[in-house]
Amino acid sequence: MDFNVKKLASDAGVFFSRAMQFTEEKLGQAEKTELDAHFENLLARADSTKNWTEKILRQTEVLLQPNPSARVEEFLYEKLDRKVPSRVTNGELLAQYMTEAANDFGPGTPYGKTLIKVGETQRRLGAAERDFIHSASINFLTPLRNFLEGDWRTISKERRILQNCRLDLDACKARLKKAKAAEAKAAAEHELRLTQTEFDRQAEVTRLLLEGISSTHVNHLRCLHEFVESQTNYYAQCYQYMLDLQKQLGSSKGEIFSGTFVGNAESSSPPPAATSPPAVGAATLPAVPTIPVVPTIVGVPNTVAESVLNPNEVKPPASGTRKARVLYDYEAADSSELALLADEMITVYSLPGMDPDWLIGERGNQKGKVPVTYLELLS
Repeated sequence: MDFNVKKLASDAGVFFSRAMQFTEEKLGQAEKTELDAHFENLLARADSTKNWTEKILRQTEVLLQPNPSARVEEFLYEKLDRKVPSRVTNGELLAQYMTEAANDFGPGTPYGKTLIKVGETQRRLGAAERDFIHSASINFLTPLRNFLEGDWRTISKERRILQNCRLDLDACKARLKKAKAAEAKAAAEHELRLTQTEFDRQAEVTRLLLEGISSTHVNHLRCLHEFVESQTNYYAQCYQYMLDLQKQLGSSKGEIFSGTFVGNAESSSPPPAATSPPAVGAATLPAVPTIPVVPTIVGVPNTVAESVLNPNEVKPPASGTRKARVLYDYEAADSSELALLADEMITVYSLPGMDPDWLIGERGNQKGKVPVTYLELLS
């Protein structure tokens, strides 16, 4: 018990001495041992690394999980050292709703079929998002957290010890200056040598830790490359999924437009007799924009017109052709097709009996078949 009291009194005396030295330094009444410029630069670099790492970590967490409540829940599970429960992504939830809606409306209806196609794509997008979040958390967020919770805490601890050693050293210097008697000066000098040695040793330990920040930057650079690679793969997957979906929907879109093309072809022929029923295509889809159709070639049935007709020999209708913007580059498979460049404008129209997925496109003196899924038809 006596030992503990003495140690407590000694610690209290040291704390009081450091507090007095710190206060006098702030008031400008005591000298302060300054660190060399290189050491100060290392300290500033370490502080900057810590601050920016915290900001990048927080914002990456927001990017991967925008829901703040979900982030708090994941944080609590992590602190409790428990596995975070699997959470359905927004894309997967949307896919579930679309599938249920399709079953309710009828999976065989056009709307139901499209809901199923889009829902399946949303499910794949949600799965890709889940894989990206998992990969980014392991390869990027975890190393950043390890630095803040491991290396940085060690650096901060050693810096606090160095600060205490410096205060002790400056306090010894002050006591040496105030000492008058020879014995007091000798005791102060001995104490000064001990505190100077301790300060130098702690400064070297802290310096080595601060110089290790360069290794931290190298490690974070590698992790950053892995994060970019994961993000690139994720967006590439999403783009491919959406491109496949667009092609699938483009085929359905072509079926819708095919009824319009037939209606236009019938309207360009002589009026039917009074006993003939009216054309159904144009009446049933009044809201769908129409594309003019070149009249049927005499002697060639509509069902085989595409196979025997050379697009270069067909003249466009006198009026009513439509403009279209090209969505993607397209390389012509043969001389009957027209190669396309993304974002260019072309003139399009349809031929009777053509596959609804294709149109005739014109660009200057060039003419040929073009796929509907690669075009945005303009009114």
